[in-house]
Amino acid sequence: MSSLSRELVFLILQFLDEEKFKDTVHKLEQESGFFFNLRYFEEMVTNGEWDEVEKYLSGFTKVDDNRYSMKIFFEIRKQKYLEALDKRDRAKAVDILVKDLKVFSAFNEELFKEITHLLTLDNFRENEQLSKYGDTKSARSIMLAELKKLIEANPLFRDKLQFPTLKNSRLRTLINQSLNWQHQLCKNPRPNPDIKTLFVDHSCGQPNGARAPSPVTNPLMSAVPKAGGFPPLGAHGPFQPTPAALPTSLAGWMANPTPVPHPAASAGPIGLTAPNNAAAILKRPRTPPTNNPAMDYQSADSEHVLKRSRPFGMPDEVNNLPVNILPVPYAGQSHGQSSYSPDDLPKTVVMTLSQGSAVKSMDFHPKTQILLLVGTNTGDIMVWEVGSGERIAHKTFKVWDLSACSMPLQASLANDYTVSINRVMWSPDGNLFGVAYSKHIVHVYSYHGGDDLRNRLEIEAHVGSVNDLAFSYPNKQLCIVTCGEDRIIKVWDAVSGAKQHIFEGHEAPVYSICPHHKENIQFIFSTATDGKIKAWLYDNVGSRVDYNAPGQSSTTMAYSADGTRLFSCGTNKDGESYLVEWNESEGAVKRTYFGLGKRSAGVVQFDTTKSRFLAAGDEFSVKFWDMDNVNLLTSTPADGGLPHAPCIRFNKEGTLLAVSTEDNGVKILANSDGIRFLRTVENRSFDASRVAPAAMAPNMGAFGSNNATIGTTIGDRAAPVAAMVGMSLQSSDGRSLADVKPRIADESVEKSRIWKLTEINEPTQCRSLRLSDNLTAMRVSRLIYTNSGLAILALSSNAVHKLWKWQRNDRNLTGKATTSVAPQLWQPSSGILMTNDITDTNPEDAVPCFALSKNDSYVMSASGGKISLFNMMTFKTMTTFMPPPPAATFLAFHPQDNNIIAIGMDDSSIQIYNVRVDEVKTKLKGHQKRITGLAFSHTLNVLVSHATYSCDSQSIYVSFEDGSVGVLTASTLRLRCRIGPAAYLPPNPSLRVYPLVIAAHPSDPNQFALGLTDGGVHILEPLESEGKWGTSPPVENGAGPSNASGANGSEPPQR
Repeated sequence: MSSLSRELVFLILQFLDEEKFKDTVHKLEQESGFFFNLRYFEEMVTNGEWDEVEKYLSGFTKVDDNRYSMKIFFEIRKQKYLEALDKRDRAKAVDILVKDLKVFSAFNEELFKEITHLLTLDNFRENEQLSKYGDTKSARSIMLAELKKLIEANPLFRDKLQFPTLKNSRLRTLINQSLNWQHQLCKNPRPNPDIKTLFVDHSCGQPNGARAPSPVTNPLMSAVPKAGGFPPLGAHGPFQPTPAALPTSLAGWMANPTPVPHPAASAGPIGLTAPNNAAAILKRPRTPPTNNPAMDYQSADSEHVLKRSRPFGMPDEVNNLPVNILPVPYAGQSHGQSSYSPDDLPKTVVMTLSQGSAVKSMDFHPKTQILLLVGTNTGDIMVWEVGSGERIAHKTFKVWDLSACSMPLQASLANDYTVSINRVMWSPDGNLFGVAYSKHIVHVYSYHGGDDLRNRLEIEAHVGSVNDLAFSYPNKQLCIVTCGEDRIIKVWDAVSGAKQHIFEGHEAPVYSICPHHKENIQFIFSTATDGKIKAWLYDNVGSRVDYNAPGQSSTTMAYSADGTRLFSCGTNKDGESYLVEWNESEGAVKRTYFGLGKRSAGVVQFDTTKSRFLAAGDEFSVKFWDMDNVNLLTSTPADGGLPHAPCIRFNKEGTLLAVSTEDNGVKILANSDGIRFLRTVENRSFDASRVAPAAMAPNMGAFGSNNATIGTTIGDRAAPVAAMVGMSLQSSDGRSLADVKPRIADESVEKSRIWKLTEINEPTQCRSLRLSDNLTAMRVSRLIYTNSGLAILALSSNAVHKLWKWQRNDRNLTGKATTSVAPQLWQPSSGILMTNDITDTNPEDAVPCFALSKNDSYVMSASGGKISLFNMMTFKTMTTFMPPPPAATFLAFHPQDNNIIAIGMDDSSIQIYNVRVDEVKTKLKGHQKRITGLAFSHTLNVLVSHATYSCDSQSIYVSFEDGSVGVLTASTLRLRCRIGPAAYLPPNPSLRVYPLVIAAHPSDPNQFALGLTDGGVHILEPLESEGKWGTSPPVENGAGPSNASGANGSEPPQR
């Protein structure tokens, strides 16, 4: 097929999609093999339409084309097989095995045998590799992520995953150009021809001299050329420029539009987006060609004869939607974009931040998306690092220069110094943030990382309350836009604070502002408490718009992240709330969303994310809508405790959502990506309190796209902008943040501080919990957290294992180990215990050891006798092997293969053992004494004996025989915190109890567990207000010992 024929297929695909021939679109995609619609593929996989999935794939690849294709088909058929097993449908499973999976036996017979063996199991999750298989929905989601990677890596899909960039309705445009050309060639052209068919070339009939020109019946034409005349090329392009132009989004809102002429046919068909040219932005008059004055050529965004007939009773304005509002899947590359589902919405509560006063406004940092800026009703400003839940900066309200304030303001403050915050907002680059107060003032701070907030500007902006604040970039210069109770909008220079523009015209207090831009046209929408909406250019000419908000409500406005769709949400005096999408070109409501309450106690706040979803805080919950569906998509009460109209705010990625609570706090909600993001940040121990913005902002993919244009975020109060999802924590020079020396805000002040060792000697100075135990109390020989952090496993000196599990509930939403909730000492219904072989062993000489598999399904353990392999779900002994001598003293699973085990022996050898084939693969020698194991740091190239690293390798926990625990800074080996035994042990002079083993939590660097000589297990955490165990001593101070003398010699747990 020629390249032009191939391009014609794309044009047909675009046309079919615009006309909603969905089945035909996907059939043509498959049969042509030109474009693989990943979004359609995802929908089919998510819905389990396996036959359709393989049928669609068959248009692009076959099973044996290459290893990527083979893996794709295998994963799909394996999932289908497991779902049949999960439903206990053995007959179907056998059918899938024989018909679908048998083909893979020729390539990997062992794998096929293992798959066949699953039929013999009551639950295929008994297989080690499938033990973490969840429900069908989650399994499909995990598989889909893997399939997408395989498809993107498969060379057969190269250049087939992105749809070519086309102007909207490109096929329509080409046909109309052809009709225009045919009409030019007519010997007797009529003024307004009625073209009724495309099956034959157009030709006008003989003219009738006595006949008056007929009305325009064909939207294609607005006039007729003289015979034989040809327009210049410019007539085919965008409208010719004129000086007095308005953006499309304003022109249609004009109360008196006569000063700006509009073309006769400017509205496009349903489902079109704005073409990427000036005509899509500026509605400008166009001068007809001089040699053909009556000819009016149509641009690509015109309404054409190919428009399908309207349903009966549908008004014109519904069909003639503006060309720059509705998204089209085939516009640009969006046809192949990933689909979204309600599962993409952040609805899981992962953290609660305590503010102390009612939250009025919030904003996530545009680049470092773990930083949340909060303003309250008492004038407090706080910056939170949601990765750790730490409040890293706090400012209370204070007038910086009272003498510079006006007399009315001084009088108001003298009478009542309290203020409330109406708005907090970061600048687009995150280097500044603005605060609008309820009394006259705007504060602008510069942010330099951590708690380093510096006063930048104090502006007495308005008389009375400053109701809203936003940043914008008119003339490529950062400005601050404010509005207030005095009915005025003002624009200020963000550097000098100089006033640049004043916009007057509202007859009521201005409630909100929404700066935006279309190409090079900058403008501001404003709303007032009387429900009036106005729009302004930065020219001091006056309002370009005078329109009414739905229900005459106090309204906020926001654009979608891609800047193409305009929304507003508001509540009127009767408590009725309205959430709508606007038709920018016409200044009319295009879509009203259902689901908001009728009696709101306050103005409902809303936000947008991913250019796909809307969210509003209403009726003690957060409600969500798909932008293209007026019905409520879903809602969440966020585990309760929300006010009637909570304040809400998405981060840029839409993975986190901050929601204010009734008890003066903020809940952080996350989706699966957000949870992984926070876990990654937590594990990397990203210390926002010490890294300056220049070091932490630029190269963190998950924190926001570095190359996002400033225009995308200007004034966008909904502000979610699509960003990269990489997790590279690197500084601007490419070094890992772990290698970047932190920059102190004020080094001279920092050095002058007198450092002091943190001593914790009272139970009130930390959080501790002794785990309940109804089994025989024996000293704890080994202790370890599960890799998931949901449980703790202990091995006692009598060779019995004990497992404590934390349950997910209202008090522990993550289900992870915590001192706040007591876990359950878990046993299977059979009542059996995991007990090691101790035949012919001397307990005094035995060196207990154990290790967990990566997925926490198996534990390998020994107490001087044979090595045992236990199933952690059933406590059953899977196998025993390697009777002494020599006896095992240290065990470790291979990180990628649970069948490979490293075994340290008391004869100083190390054996690499394969459980599957029951044989020793390698035997290593070189040590002089028995193998006891070492704790490795993944960050520092050092080893430390008889101690345990925190999960982030930044701290070392050391136990002492007097019962105390030391916390050392790993990089310097200096003691920074000492925890005395009285802080966690009850007083008992007659009984000497001390820790034998320490285990570090796998994802919380400040939590650890102690196994004691009396058989007890304790969990310790710092106070929430502290967040960590002390502070590191300065290098030059010399405080604190360089090593921990007297450590008890307990070996670190095997992790």
